[in-house]
Amino acid sequence: MCAAKLLLPKEYLGKTSSEKPSKKTALLIVFLALFLDNILLTVVVPIIPSFLFAEEMHANVTLQTSEQETSIQSSNSLTSNPLSKFGSQIFSYYNNSFILVENMEFDNFQGLQNSSKTEDRDTNLCKLEGNKFLLNENFKVGLLFASKPFVQLLVNPIIGFLTNRIGNGIPLFVGFIVMFVSTLVFAFAENYAVLFFARAVQGIGSACSSVAGLTLLASLYQDDKERGVAMSIALSGLALGVLVGPPFGSVLYEFFGKPTPFLILASFILLGGALQLFIMKKPKVVAETQKGTPWLTLLKDPYILIAAGVLCFGSIAIGVTEAIIPIWMMRTMCSRDWELGVSLLPGSISYLIGTNLFGVVANKMGRWLCSMTGLILCGAACISIPYATNLYTMIPSTFIIGISLGMIDCSMVPLMGHLVDLRHVSVYGGVYAIADVAFSFGFAVGPLAGGALVQSLGIGGFFWTMTAIGIVNMVYAPFCFFLRNPPAREEKQSDCSSLLTRRYQNSGKSFCHVVKTKKTFFSSSLKDGASPQKR
Repeated sequence: MCAAKLLLPKEYLGKTSSEKPSKKTALLIVFLALFLDNILLTVVVPIIPSFLFAEEMHANVTLQTSEQETSIQSSNSLTSNPLSKFGSQIFSYYNNSFILVENMEFDNFQGLQNSSKTEDRDTNLCKLEGNKFLLNENFKVGLLFASKPFVQLLVNPIIGFLTNRIGNGIPLFVGFIVMFVSTLVFAFAENYAVLFFARAVQGIGSACSSVAGLTLLASLYQDDKERGVAMSIALSGLALGVLVGPPFGSVLYEFFGKPTPFLILASFILLGGALQLFIMKKPKVVAETQKGTPWLTLLKDPYILIAAGVLCFGSIAIGVTEAIIPIWMMRTMCSRDWELGVSLLPGSISYLIGTNLFGVVANKMGRWLCSMTGLILCGAACISIPYATNLYTMIPSTFIIGISLGMIDCSMVPLMGHLVDLRHVSVYGGVYAIADVAFSFGFAVGPLAGGALVQSLGIGGFFWTMTAIGIVNMVYAPFCFFLRNPPAREEKQSDCSSLLTRRYQNSGKSFCHVVKTKKTFFSSSLKDGASPQKR
């Protein structure tokens, strides 16, 4: 109780359960929900490829009974003939032991006879570079990664509808519960099918957290400028989760085993759900006072579609990158488990910087320009990744991808809410369900298509896949220009003088500047005799 008093804003303490949560407490809950959800999203990125590699190898090999016997047999067999009847030795990252490979064909064993014991851990996996095993693993990894956003894609419309009907509290709390269950399943999963189930179930929790959380913030922060800052803070929780997840998972997995990172994460998710109960008391059914715009109407709005497309293509880029880079590093750089997680660290750091920095900067330079610049930078960085030869030469590219995605997300997420204010009824469940569908579609199509392309194109598949993703992002970037100054619908024109918001400055110039003075709202252009609607 004392700890909670230190963490929570003073204005919340002492409130009754019938009152709405304050802006700061709501922002805290949404921040935690996105943070924990995205730790779970990314903690598996370095773990899954290595775990599946070990699973496949164990299905075709005979494990040695002791490390001493393994070392002796490895020394005898490798010095004579690596493909003799005794088999060849490959290091397993799953349980840090050597395994005896029988009846497996590898394209490149050149120089294996001269490898020393100190080089076994780092070089034996390198001998897999020319074989088809890791190439064939791309599709399985991509399919598993895509299962979560695919389920999220299907569930989002339902969550958006429920959020408009019953409020945000219940879906947000359900999100914590589903995340907790999914994390426990991940911890004890021992085969591909159970991992697939855990990843798919996570999609339900993510839909609840994202749609309900962003809708809650949009409804509490009516001023568009404040909303943009609040959204950027919430997205920094997402960024922090993406930042912490890969190194957290890879280090604990390598040194303490697979269950450890998931059990620790499950305990934090449990605390997050308890904190929401403490802040919001018992979640209640609180319906919106006005009926929201139908989904089909929102989907027919070209400006909402363009903004959703920006979010989608940015998500495709990071989805493809997360799915195929770890296997590419294992195949070409002989990377260890902790290196697979650290490789994504620069991008996570820059994404955290981008969401905090450009939440304010985008208001000044124009969100359309900020997102267009982000797409161009993201495309260029994707094209440059295949030219990296080691972990360190990847850093500039992944750093640019992270900061460009920060520019895109902190521009488009608040803009989606602004477009609803400007052109539709100000009920946000539907539009943020569409935004989350765009995210989910990108993360579903990205890993699945990326893994399939890399596998079908062979050795050069990684190069052509990353190049194609980069080109697509750069080609779509000019569409952001249409978001420079979106017009209000005719039926909304008459409401411009009574809005409780200061209209967003899309192009850096106010097009509907509304100032509250007691009960009357005057446009700054009235001094010149112009009407509030004129820009």
